[in-house]
Amino acid sequence: MKEMTTGILTVSELNKQIGDLLEIRFDLLWVEGEVSNLRRPSSGHLYFTLKDEKSQIRAVIFKSPSGSKAFRNNRLPLFELEEGMRILCRGRLAVYAPRGEYQLILDSAEPRGTGALQRAYEQLKLRLQAEGLFDPLRKKPIPYLPRKIGVITSPTGAVIRDIISIAKRRFSSVSVVVSPVRVQGASAAGEIVQAFQDMHAFGGIDVLILARGGGSLEDLAPFNDERVARIIAASTIPVISAVGHETDYTIADFAADLRAPTPSAAAELAVPDRAELKLRLSGLQTRLAKAGRRKLLQDQERLYLHQERLKNPQRLIAGFRLSLDDRGERLLSLVKERISREKQNLPLLSLHLRQAGPLGMVRSSRPEIDILENRLNAAIRRFFQQSRKAWALQATLLESLSPLAVLSRGYGIVRTLPHGRIVRNADVLSPGDSFEVQVFRGRFRAVVERIFPE
Repeated sequence: MKEMTTGILTVSELNKQIGDLLEIRFDLLWVEGEVSNLRRPSSGHLYFTLKDEKSQIRAVIFKSPSGSKAFRNNRLPLFELEEGMRILCRGRLAVYAPRGEYQLILDSAEPRGTGALQRAYEQLKLRLQAEGLFDPLRKKPIPYLPRKIGVITSPTGAVIRDIISIAKRRFSSVSVVVSPVRVQGASAAGEIVQAFQDMHAFGGIDVLILARGGGSLEDLAPFNDERVARIIAASTIPVISAVGHETDYTIADFAADLRAPTPSAAAELAVPDRAELKLRLSGLQTRLAKAGRRKLLQDQERLYLHQERLKNPQRLIAGFRLSLDDRGERLLSLVKERISREKQNLPLLSLHLRQAGPLGMVRSSRPEIDILENRLNAAIRRFFQQSRKAWALQATLLESLSPLAVLSRGYGIVRTLPHGRIVRNADVLSPGDSFEVQVFRGRFRAVVERIFPE
C-alpha cells in the first residue's frame, strides 16, 4: 500500500490522500440500492443518491459520448433512470476534493426486479419506435426459395434440431449455416451482434433466422438489447425473428423483417415445401397448357378472317378511298361554314374592343376619380390636423412629467457618494456621510450632521 504523508496537511492534501486510499481499497465494486434525489442538469450528466433502509451514498453517471440521456448498460437495453427505481450498478469510489465528499462514479447499471425490466423494455420499445426502427416500409421481403439459410441460436437444444429437420424435410437442397451463440446471460447480446457480423462476412446467406425457446423476461433480456435491435435493423440480409413462444414479443421481433411465433414456424416461413411446390407447378403447367390451346384457337380464327380479307385487296382499298373522299368533303364544308360565321361576328367584336379599350375605361371612370381625389385630399388635411393636436398634447404631458419640472418647484434629488445611488430613505445615510443634491439649476455636495428618525 502507498505510504501516506505524515505531519501537517492542507485540506486539499488530506482529501487527495483519502481519495488515493479509496481508489486503492475499492477498485471496482457492485452496489445495489434505490434511486432518489435524481437530477438531470443541462450538461446531460445524471446525479442521484443511492440508498437503502439505513444509509445512502451519492452517485453520478456521466453523459455518454453518443449524447444519449439514456444510460447504456452492457447487459440490458437502454433505460431511463427514474425516482424510486431499484438498480444494481457497477462503479468506483472517488473523492470530490472541493467539497470533501466521496461518491460512486458508475459505468454500468441494470434494473432489479421484473417490474423494472418491463419498464426498461417499454422505454426502449417506445424510443426505437419513435426513431422509425420498426417502420413496416423499411422491412425487406423474405426470399421465396432461399439457397442458403443462416441460423443464429444456441448450438444445443431442440430449437436448432427442429429448424434443421424442418428445413431439410421441406426442401432437402437448402443449405443451413449455424452461428452458435449463447441465448441467455450477460454475454449473449454481444455474441448475437458478433454472429450477425460474421454471417454478413461469410457471404451467400439469403435469409437469417434468430431463434431461441421461451423463457421469462430476464431469460429473454439479450433479445431486448438495443445493440441486437440495431444490428437486426441494419442487416442487409432479411431477418426472421423466432424468440420464445407465440405470446412472447421481444424488441428483436419488432426490428426483424418478419416475426415467427415459434422457431419451427420460422423454418416453415423461410423454406417452402417441396411437395407443395410440385403440386403448384403441376397445376400451373395444366393451366398453361389450357391457355396455350385457347390462344392457339383464337389466333387461328383471327388468321382465317385476315385470309378472307386478303383474297381481294382491291375491294378494301376502294372502301378506304370512298371513306377518305367523304371525310375530305365534310371537313371542307365545316371550314367554310366557320369562316362565314366569324366574318359576321367581326364588326360586333370590333365595337366591343373599342368600348373595352383603355381610353374608354379612363373616360368613363373620370368623374369617379375626381370624387376619390377630393376625398383623399380632405382625409390628408384631417389627418395632419389631428396629428398636430396629438403632438401638442403629448408635449404638454411630457413636460409635466419631466424631472426638471419637479425640480423647478423647489425639490431636489439626493444621491450617495461615491456610488451615486438615489436616497429614498434617511436610514441609508449615517452622520459624516457625504452626499450630492441636484436642484433645478446645478448641484452641490453636503455632509450629514444628524439623522432625524421618522
